[in-house]
Amino acid sequence: MNSRRKQAKTRSDLVNVCILHGWSYSLDKWQPFVSQLKNKKLNPILLKIPGLTEKINKPWTIEDYINWLNEKIEKEDKVILLGHSNGGRIAMNFALAHPAKVKKLILIDSAGIYHDEIAIKIKRKAFGTIAKLGRKILKNDFGKKLLYSLARETDYKDADENMKKTMVNLLSSDKILKAENISTPTVILWGEKDRITPVSDAKLLESKIVNSKLLIVTGARHAPQFTHPKEVVDIIIKQYNN
Repeated sequence: MNSRRKQAKTRSDLVNVCILHGWSYSLDKWQPFVSQLKNKKLNPILLKIPGLTEKINKPWTIEDYINWLNEKIEKEDKVILLGHSNGGRIAMNFALAHPAKVKKLILIDSAGIYHDEIAIKIKRKAFGTIAKLGRKILKNDFGKKLLYSLARETDYKDADENMKKTMVNLLSSDKILKAENISTPTVILWGEKDRITPVSDAKLLESKIVNSKLLIVTGARHAPQFTHPKEVVDIIIKQYNN
Protein backbone atom coordinates (compact mmCIF):
# COMPACT_ATOMS: atom_id res chain seq x y z
CA MET A 1 0.00 0.00 0.00
CA ASN A 2 2.79 2.42 0.94
CA SER A 3 4.49 1.61 -2.36
CA ARG A 4 1.34 2.49 -4.32
CA ARG A 5 0.96 5.79 -2.46
CA LYS A 6 4.58 6.65 -3.18
CA GLN A 7 4.14 5.91 -6.90
CA ALA A 8 0.96 8.03 -7.03
CA LYS A 9 2.76 10.91 -5.31
CA THR A 10 5.66 10.64 -7.73
CA ARG A 11 3.32 10.80 -10.74
CA SER A 12 1.45 13.79 -9.29
CA ASP A 13 4.74 15.63 -8.81
CA LEU A 14 5.62 15.34 -12.49
CA VAL A 15 5.24 18.40 -14.70
CA ASN A 16 2.36 17.98 -17.15
CA VAL A 17 3.12 18.65 -20.81
CA CYS A 18 -0.15 18.85 -22.75
CA ILE A 19 0.51 18.10 -26.42
CA LEU A 20 -1.67 19.31 -29.29
CA HIS A 21 -0.76 17.44 -32.45
CA GLY A 22 -0.98 18.83 -35.96
CA TRP A 23 -3.28 18.03 -38.88
CA SER A 24 -3.01 14.25 -38.66
CA TYR A 25 -5.40 11.35 -38.21
CA SER A 26 -2.93 9.17 -36.29
CA LEU A 27 -0.82 9.54 -33.14
CA ASP A 28 1.61 6.71 -33.92
CA LYS A 29 4.54 8.95 -34.89
CA TRP A 30 4.41 10.71 -31.53
CA GLN A 31 5.39 7.70 -29.43
CA PRO A 32 9.24 8.05 -29.57
CA PHE A 33 8.96 11.74 -28.65
CA VAL A 34 6.53 10.99 -25.82
CA SER A 35 8.88 8.30 -24.52
CA GLN A 36 11.78 10.76 -24.53
CA LEU A 37 9.72 13.21 -22.45
CA LYS A 38 8.89 10.47 -19.94
CA ASN A 39 12.58 9.59 -19.70
CA LYS A 40 13.19 13.21 -18.62
CA LYS A 41 10.65 12.84 -15.78
CA LEU A 42 7.94 14.86 -17.48
CA ASN A 43 4.33 13.77 -17.80
CA PRO A 44 3.29 14.08 -21.48
CA ILE A 45 -0.45 14.18 -22.12
CA LEU A 46 -1.02 13.59 -25.83
CA LEU A 47 -4.52 14.86 -26.50
CA LYS A 48 -6.81 13.63 -29.26
CA ILE A 49 -7.86 16.60 -31.37
CA PRO A 50 -11.57 16.73 -32.26
CA GLY A 51 -12.10 16.23 -35.99
CA LEU A 52 -8.71 14.58 -36.48
CA THR A 53 -8.03 11.87 -33.91
CA GLU A 54 -11.46 12.22 -32.35
CA LYS A 55 -14.81 12.43 -34.14
CA ILE A 56 -16.96 15.55 -34.46
CA ASN A 57 -20.50 15.86 -35.78
CA LYS A 58 -20.32 19.48 -36.89
CA PRO A 59 -17.73 22.00 -38.09
CA TRP A 60 -15.70 23.56 -35.26
CA THR A 61 -14.43 27.10 -34.77
CA ILE A 62 -11.32 28.20 -32.89
CA GLU A 63 -13.61 29.10 -29.96
CA ASP A 64 -14.83 25.49 -29.88
CA TYR A 65 -11.23 24.28 -29.61
CA ILE A 66 -10.44 26.78 -26.84
CA ASN A 67 -13.47 25.62 -24.83
CA TRP A 68 -12.66 21.96 -25.44
CA LEU A 69 -9.08 22.38 -24.24
CA ASN A 70 -10.21 24.34 -21.19
CA GLU A 71 -12.45 21.43 -20.22
CA LYS A 72 -9.62 18.96 -20.74
CA ILE A 73 -7.21 20.72 -18.39
CA GLU A 74 -9.58 22.50 -16.01
CA LYS A 75 -8.52 20.26 -13.08
CA GLU A 76 -4.80 20.67 -13.78
CA ASP A 77 -2.47 23.26 -12.31
CA LYS A 78 -0.55 25.41 -14.75
CA VAL A 79 0.62 23.24 -17.63
CA ILE A 80 3.31 23.36 -20.26
CA LEU A 81 1.31 23.59 -23.50
CA LEU A 82 3.02 22.21 -26.60
CA GLY A 83 1.49 22.65 -30.03
CA HIS A 84 2.74 21.43 -33.39
CA SER A 85 1.54 23.02 -36.63
CA ASN A 86 -2.27 23.34 -36.33
CA GLY A 87 -1.87 22.40 -32.67
CA GLY A 88 0.30 25.50 -32.28
CA ARG A 89 -2.52 27.63 -33.65
CA ILE A 90 -4.88 26.20 -31.01
CA ALA A 91 -2.23 26.58 -28.29
CA MET A 92 -1.65 30.27 -29.04
CA ASN A 93 -5.36 31.04 -29.03
CA PHE A 94 -5.77 29.17 -25.74
CA ALA A 95 -2.84 31.02 -24.14
CA LEU A 96 -4.50 34.29 -25.12
CA ALA A 97 -7.88 33.26 -23.70
CA HIS A 98 -6.58 31.54 -20.53
CA PRO A 99 -3.08 32.82 -19.72
CA ALA A 100 -3.36 31.73 -16.08
CA LYS A 101 -3.62 28.09 -17.15
CA VAL A 102 -0.36 28.00 -19.13
CA LYS A 103 3.05 27.95 -17.44
CA LYS A 104 5.04 27.82 -20.66
CA LEU A 105 4.09 27.72 -24.34
CA ILE A 106 6.07 25.57 -26.76
CA LEU A 107 5.38 26.11 -30.46
CA ILE A 108 6.83 23.63 -32.95
CA ASP A 109 6.59 24.74 -36.60
CA SER A 110 3.32 26.39 -35.69
CA ALA A 111 0.45 27.47 -37.90
CA GLY A 112 -1.37 30.69 -37.05
CA ILE A 113 0.37 33.30 -39.18
CA TYR A 114 -2.08 34.81 -41.64
CA HIS A 115 -0.56 35.29 -45.08
CA ASP A 116 -2.04 37.89 -47.34
CA GLU A 117 0.69 38.23 -49.94
CA ILE A 118 -0.28 38.50 -53.62
CA ALA A 119 1.03 35.00 -54.40
CA ILE A 120 -1.12 33.49 -51.64
CA LYS A 121 -4.21 35.35 -52.88
CA ILE A 122 -3.58 34.06 -56.39
CA LYS A 123 -3.18 30.50 -55.11
CA ARG A 124 -6.43 30.68 -53.12
CA LYS A 125 -8.32 31.96 -56.16
CA ALA A 126 -6.67 29.40 -58.46
CA PHE A 127 -7.50 26.56 -56.09
CA GLY A 128 -11.12 27.65 -55.89
CA THR A 129 -11.34 27.74 -59.70
CA ILE A 130 -9.62 24.36 -60.07
CA ALA A 131 -11.92 22.78 -57.51
CA LYS A 132 -15.02 24.08 -59.32
CA LEU A 133 -13.78 22.85 -62.68
CA GLY A 134 -13.00 19.51 -61.10
CA ARG A 135 -16.60 19.04 -60.03
CA LYS A 136 -17.85 19.82 -63.51
CA ILE A 137 -15.25 18.06 -65.67
CA LEU A 138 -13.53 15.31 -63.70
CA LYS A 139 -16.09 13.18 -61.90
CA ASN A 140 -13.84 10.28 -60.93
CA ASP A 141 -11.71 10.00 -57.76
CA PHE A 142 -8.43 10.08 -59.70
CA GLY A 143 -9.32 13.40 -61.28
CA LYS A 144 -10.21 14.92 -57.92
CA LYS A 145 -7.00 13.67 -56.32
CA LEU A 146 -4.98 15.08 -59.21
CA LEU A 147 -6.53 18.52 -58.91
CA TYR A 148 -6.07 18.73 -55.17
CA SER A 149 -2.52 17.45 -55.52
CA LEU A 150 -1.72 20.17 -58.05
CA ALA A 151 -3.06 22.74 -55.62
CA ARG A 152 -1.02 21.16 -52.78
CA GLU A 153 -4.11 21.04 -50.61
CA THR A 154 -3.78 17.41 -49.49
CA ASP A 155 -5.06 18.15 -45.99
CA TYR A 156 -8.21 19.58 -47.53
CA LYS A 157 -8.55 16.66 -49.93
CA ASP A 158 -8.32 14.07 -47.14
CA ALA A 159 -10.78 15.83 -44.83
CA ASP A 160 -14.46 15.02 -44.48
CA GLU A 161 -17.06 17.77 -44.95
CA ASN A 162 -17.03 18.82 -41.29
CA MET A 163 -13.26 19.17 -41.28
CA LYS A 164 -13.17 21.01 -44.60
CA LYS A 165 -15.41 23.66 -43.07
CA THR A 166 -13.41 23.52 -39.84
CA MET A 167 -10.20 24.14 -41.79
CA VAL A 168 -11.73 27.22 -43.39
CA ASN A 169 -12.82 28.44 -39.95
CA LEU A 170 -9.34 27.96 -38.49
CA LEU A 171 -7.57 29.66 -41.40
CA SER A 172 -9.97 32.59 -41.07
CA SER A 173 -9.23 32.81 -37.34
CA ASP A 174 -5.58 33.58 -38.16
CA LYS A 175 -6.71 37.03 -39.34
CA ILE A 176 -7.60 38.03 -35.78
CA LEU A 177 -4.96 36.09 -33.83
CA LYS A 178 -2.99 38.68 -31.83
CA ALA A 179 0.28 36.88 -31.09
CA GLU A 180 1.71 40.15 -29.77
CA ASN A 181 -0.72 39.90 -26.83
CA ILE A 182 0.64 36.52 -25.65
CA SER A 183 2.18 37.03 -22.20
CA THR A 184 3.17 33.41 -21.55
CA PRO A 185 6.91 32.58 -21.73
CA THR A 186 7.24 30.94 -25.15
CA VAL A 187 9.77 28.64 -26.77
CA ILE A 188 9.58 28.56 -30.57
CA LEU A 189 11.16 25.46 -32.12
CA TRP A 190 11.43 25.28 -35.90
CA GLY A 191 12.81 22.93 -38.52
CA GLU A 192 15.52 24.64 -40.57
CA LYS A 193 14.14 23.21 -43.82
CA ASP A 194 10.42 23.52 -43.15
CA ARG A 195 8.61 24.16 -46.43
CA ILE A 196 5.09 24.06 -44.98
CA THR A 197 5.43 26.79 -42.37
CA PRO A 198 8.64 28.63 -43.36
CA VAL A 199 11.29 29.87 -40.93
CA SER A 200 10.14 33.41 -41.76
CA ASP A 201 6.94 32.58 -39.84
CA ALA A 202 9.05 31.56 -36.84
CA LYS A 203 10.95 34.84 -36.91
CA LEU A 204 7.71 36.78 -37.19
CA LEU A 205 6.30 34.97 -34.16
CA GLU A 206 9.47 35.69 -32.20
CA SER A 207 9.19 39.39 -33.05
CA LYS A 208 5.52 39.46 -31.98
CA ILE A 209 5.65 37.42 -28.74
CA VAL A 210 7.58 39.57 -26.26
CA ASN A 211 8.76 36.82 -23.89
CA SER A 212 9.83 34.31 -26.55
CA LYS A 213 12.94 32.57 -27.80
CA LEU A 214 13.46 31.02 -31.24
CA LEU A 215 15.56 27.88 -31.64
CA ILE A 216 16.21 26.32 -35.06
CA VAL A 217 16.64 22.55 -35.40
CA THR A 218 19.34 22.03 -38.03
CA GLY A 219 18.39 19.73 -40.90
CA ALA A 220 14.81 19.26 -39.70
CA ARG A 221 11.69 19.96 -41.72
CA HIS A 222 8.11 20.47 -40.55
CA ALA A 223 8.14 17.93 -37.70
CA PRO A 224 11.48 17.97 -35.84
CA GLN A 225 9.89 16.17 -32.89
CA PHE A 226 9.64 13.09 -35.14
CA THR A 227 13.00 13.27 -36.92
CA HIS A 228 15.06 14.78 -34.08
CA PRO A 229 13.14 13.75 -30.91
CA LYS A 230 16.11 13.70 -28.53
CA GLU A 231 17.35 17.10 -29.68
CA VAL A 232 13.91 18.66 -29.34
CA VAL A 233 13.38 17.17 -25.87
CA ASP A 234 16.83 18.34 -24.75
CA ILE A 235 15.97 21.87 -25.90
CA ILE A 236 12.65 21.75 -24.02
CA ILE A 237 14.33 20.54 -20.83
CA LYS A 238 17.05 23.17 -21.04
CA GLN A 239 14.56 25.98 -21.58
CA TYR A 240 12.29 24.70 -18.82
CA ASN A 241 15.17 24.63 -16.33
CA ASN A 242 16.30 28.17 -17.19
